[in-house]
Amino acid sequence: MPSGKSGFTLSELLLAVAILAFAMSGMLYLFVNCSFLDNANRNLSLAVSHGQFVMEDIKDADFSGLQASINAGVWNWDAVAISAKGLTALDNESIITASTGVDPLHIVVTVLWKDRGSIDRSFILETLIASP
Repeated sequence: MPSGKSGFTLSELLLAVAILAFAMSGMLYLFVNCSFLDNANRNLSLAVSHGQFVMEDIKDADFSGLQASINAGVWNWDAVAISAKGLTALDNESIITASTGVDPLHIVVTVLWKDRGSIDRSFILETLIASP
């Protein structure tokens, strides 16, 4: 005869809570990891746009004095200079330009910054510019 009592035993409830906690901890880990990846991709997108901004600024300059300007550090910017151009600087961001050759002029723009956890990141843009 049934006793009239129905429900779960304490061990069944503890097992269900343990399984739920395990599943939730995995989901929390995925959420935090996706948040870090989102931040890293955002920073990379900003770095690419900053590098392209510098590259376009270089392309607008007069070719005859271009190599001298690059060697003088006209487009070597720190976070303050980046912000002064109306851009949002990343953590410890700096932009370094270098050139080699004469005609065509090989130009390299390197964007450096620190990601979450002080991980050093960089992005490099290269182009050739010939005299008009």
